[in-house]
Amino acid sequence: MKSSQPDARLLRSFQVMASQLPVPSFIPAVHYRFSEYLEFDLNYSAIHAGLYLAYYFILEPFAALLYTPQLVLSLLTATAYSRNPDHITNAMALHAFSWVAQFLGHGVAERTGPSPHRQSSWRYAVVLAPFFVHLEILFALGYRPEMHKELNNNIGKEITRIRKAQGDKRRAAAAKEN
Repeated sequence: MKSSQPDARLLRSFQVMASQLPVPSFIPAVHYRFSEYLEFDLNYSAIHAGLYLAYYFILEPFAALLYTPQLVLSLLTATAYSRNPDHITNAMALHAFSWVAQFLGHGVAERTGPSPHRQSSWRYAVVLAPFFVHLEILFALGYRPEMHKELNNNIGKEITRIRKAQGDKRRAAAAKEN
């Protein structure tokens, strides 16, 4: 199982950075302070979390229900942390470091080469990565083994398709040179 740390850091650092962005006037000012470390504001981070959760509930409702407390806790702590004067600097540094760790993890440590999400759609990768890591943990705990098997099979097929396309491209380039 892959480490979820870069994905979690990317999501949290984004939430911290987006928490203090000014929202349009049609969004009501909603603020609730649970404690010094847990705050809710209706802001871009909250909207982002709500949209992610809605999408995850469409994909896999029970797994999304299990993921909800984690995402809500991340949102509440990120919103509270965004009150610190150095929140942007820290969040940007963490965000940059996490992207580097993400690429190194996929490209070097796993030796998988170009990841399918880097070649097809960044949007899907960024939206689905946190939930996919959550699903990997659930699968390791025995959640829906038939879904896990099907997902691994589909991932294997996609990796094979991408590697074949890369090989075809290299062979075509080599033939062109000769």
